[in-house]
Amino acid sequence: MAAVKPTNLAPAEWDRGGLPPWTYFSDELMDVEKEELFRKHWQLVCHLNDVPEPGNYVAIDIIGERALILRGADNRVRAFHNVCRHRGSRVVADDKGSCRSAVVCPFHGWSYNLDGTLRSPAQAHTLPDLDPVEFGLKPIELEIWNGFVFIRFKPSRQRPVAEILGRFRDEVAPYELSTLVPADPSFWTGVSEVNWKAVRDVDNEGYHVPRAHPGLQDLYGGNYYDEPFDGGASRSFGSFSEGPGRYWSVRNYKRALPEATWLPQSHRRAWLYIGIFPNAVFGFYPDSVKFYQEFPLSTRRTLIRSATYRRPKEDRQWRLTRYLSSRIDGMTSIEDKMLTIWSSEAALSSGFDGIILSDLEYNVRAYHDELRSLIPVLNCEQAPNNGTLADTNAALLSGDEAPT
Repeated sequence: MAAVKPTNLAPAEWDRGGLPPWTYFSDELMDVEKEELFRKHWQLVCHLNDVPEPGNYVAIDIIGERALILRGADNRVRAFHNVCRHRGSRVVADDKGSCRSAVVCPFHGWSYNLDGTLRSPAQAHTLPDLDPVEFGLKPIELEIWNGFVFIRFKPSRQRPVAEILGRFRDEVAPYELSTLVPADPSFWTGVSEVNWKAVRDVDNEGYHVPRAHPGLQDLYGGNYYDEPFDGGASRSFGSFSEGPGRYWSVRNYKRALPEATWLPQSHRRAWLYIGIFPNAVFGFYPDSVKFYQEFPLSTRRTLIRSATYRRPKEDRQWRLTRYLSSRIDGMTSIEDKMLTIWSSEAALSSGFDGIILSDLEYNVRAYHDELRSLIPVLNCEQAPNNGTLADTNAALLSGDEAPT
């Protein structure tokens, strides 16, 4: 499949400003964002092959929620709140592991079958009769897209993942996503001392690549571009430039990369990125597929989480190229982290008058517009009075006059 570079990315007339600075430092806004963006939108957790056998599980803690992805004895993968129905303890403590025939709470020993139903409360004679379904682990909505597991804590009007990513179906099919297996190690996490939106702002545009990412520029040259954010998803594409490359990792990656015969010619020497609102990005490489995402820990602290997957039959040459691509990615992540810190610091400066966006940064504006449509208080140039933000936002959503 050929990748066509878009033209006229930005409309002729559009507002080149971004979100007001206060929106990156408001604790009240953070509470609304957690509810409207992170609980009501799909969150990517893992791949089915992270839990290949009955009893295998992946757990994740985000925005005050604890989720458990568990493969049952019937081989079905389900999602539950990682919350014991007795006293609320988490029923599994590790991020990844395996149970035998039951999940046993480490607090008092209440046990649950692998389908989430209550098996046995500890010392059942001291309790009333408990229905195994009613008092089982609480389920979480789950959708599987090409082997990747998404969950949603609360229902919303957001479309199914398959619809959001539907326009990419044919392009990603050759990557055979459902067959991928976790790389070793598969998951990585880190913390950045910035607001989560600052991470998205950097990642939503490639305008900064030539100057800020010498490794990527060495890999792509001028071949990288972003396509407009649309319908909850975005696409970016970079085909490799001619020449060996100046940097060690890039030079050796280009030299070592075998022919990915399962991919179309246009994608054999290219990196494809697909983003899904509000906080996840897939990277499709000839040697691997990965995702990365961010979750707010507080107004000025963000959890960065990523995972890498490989083809099930990976020889030494492909393992080498995956290592080299991860080195390029690693350099890019360090550079991006510094950019988010520097740009966030500016909002506290008396010399900062706000941002002005290039045509090549139109996706930053489009992403901000999506945020504004869901959380209209983001349109306010000044923060609402203390204690009024949630009510102000609710009033704006309903079309009523906002409280003063």
